[in-house]
Amino acid sequence: MTISVQQNGAPMLEGKVALLSGANGGIGLAVAYAYLASGAKCVIADLPVDPSAGVEALLQKYGDNVTYVHGDITQAEARHHLVNATLAQFGQIDVLFNNAAVFDMGPLLEASEAQFDKLFNVNVKGMFFLMQDVANAMVKAGNGGKIINMASQAGRRGEALVAHYCATKPR
Repeated sequence: MTISVQQNGAPMLEGKVALLSGANGGIGLAVAYAYLASGAKCVIADLPVDPSAGVEALLQKYGDNVTYVHGDITQAEARHHLVNATLAQFGQIDVLFNNAAVFDMGPLLEASEAQFDKLFNVNVKGMFFLMQDVANAMVKAGNGGKIINMASQAGRRGEALVAHYCATKPR
């Protein structure tokens, strides 16, 4: 994948550091490719202990400009670790791409509290408190920053078999 985003002849994100949650694959990994190609340094965070083949390719291509950190955003200690690891590696956080989420399907009348809790713990609670932790780091640094929280069209409408997921993805 080749992406080149420039402004006035220079990479748009040169000198910026991005923390990307839920970036071991899919949309998060695609955004990591784009950010790195645009000059950013990235911390790719996700639940699996080992990085995917896509992340491994980024690690090979971008070397010290990217790192992978395992973390469960539903846990305060893990969220703090993600923020602290980013600061330790790169000294700042300029962008949070808050993408971690889980998806589950099932009829509304059969959804369990365990399904509900899992979806809300990751898609709402984890996302909210990671945003709070990163915002606190940004405020402390005094340099501002950008926080991008991924939503879904599913939050705009109800759909059969995913009512509980739709409720976690407001737009």
